[in-house]
Amino acid sequence: MLGRTVMTTSLDKNDPTYPFREVSDVLKSADITFINLENPVVTNCPETVVGLIFCADPKMVQGLTYAGVDIVNLANNHSKNYGQSGVDQTVNYLKQANIASIGLNNVTMKQSSNVKFVFVGFDKSQQANPKLTQDEKNLLIKANLESDVLIVAMHWGVEYQNKALPGVRALAKELVDLGAEVVVGHHPHWVQDWETIGDTPVFYSLGNFIFDQMWSENTRKGMAVRLTFDGVKLVKQEFLPVFMQNHAQPRFVNNLN
Repeated sequence: MLGRTVMTTSLDKNDPTYPFREVSDVLKSADITFINLENPVVTNCPETVVGLIFCADPKMVQGLTYAGVDIVNLANNHSKNYGQSGVDQTVNYLKQANIASIGLNNVTMKQSSNVKFVFVGFDKSQQANPKLTQDEKNLLIKANLESDVLIVAMHWGVEYQNKALPGVRALAKELVDLGAEVVVGHHPHWVQDWETIGDTPVFYSLGNFIFDQMWSENTRKGMAVRLTFDGVKLVKQEFLPVFMQNHAQPRFVNNLN
C-alpha cells in the first residue's frame, strides 16, 4: 500500500523508492516479481495521513520499478477507491512503467525459461464463506488452459486473524481443483498459516509488506515467498519474513518470533 503516510513519508524524503530501499535487491533478483497493490495510482492524489480512501501519487510507481516488480494484483477492496477512473489511471501508469496488472477479469502471462506462468486474481475480502461466480470459474478454466503454471492471487479472509477461516480453506481446495498451482493470499494484514493441497502451496495471508499500520507487532510483520521452478515443477520454496522497523520501510529479518 503506497498511499496515505507511506506516500507522505516518501515524498517528504523526496524519495519515491524509499519503501523498497531495504528489500529491492531481493525482489529484483527474481525472474518474476509479483505483488498485491492496495491502492489506485491517480493524478493529483491528495496527501493524507488518515482515512480508508487510498491513493498514491504516480511518482510512487518509481518504487515498483526500482524493486523490479513485473505484475501487480488489483483485485482488492481498495483498487476502486477512486472509481473506474482511478482503476483506468492505475493500469495506464503501470503500463507506462512496463508493469502488468491482473484482477480486472483478465489474465496475464509471463514467460520464463520457456515456461508460461499465468496470473489471475480475485477479491473476496471480508467474506467468511467466499464463493467463486461462474464467470470467475470460467476465467480460471481459461487461464489453466493457457498456462504451464497457474498462479492465483486471492484477496480473502477477515482482517486481523492468524489462521484462515474454514470457508477460505474450502475455496482454496476449489481453486486447486480448477488448476491453481500456487495460491497466494492477502487482506488480513497478519501473516497466516499455509498448507499444501495436493502439490499446490496455499499461502493464506502474507500479511503486510509495505503499509503504514505501525500500531501493532502483527501489522508490522509480513512475508515474501520465493518459489523456484525447474521447468514446471516447483522444487523449492523459501519464506522471507519482513518487519517494518522504520515507518513504511520493511527489511528482511531472520524470523518473526
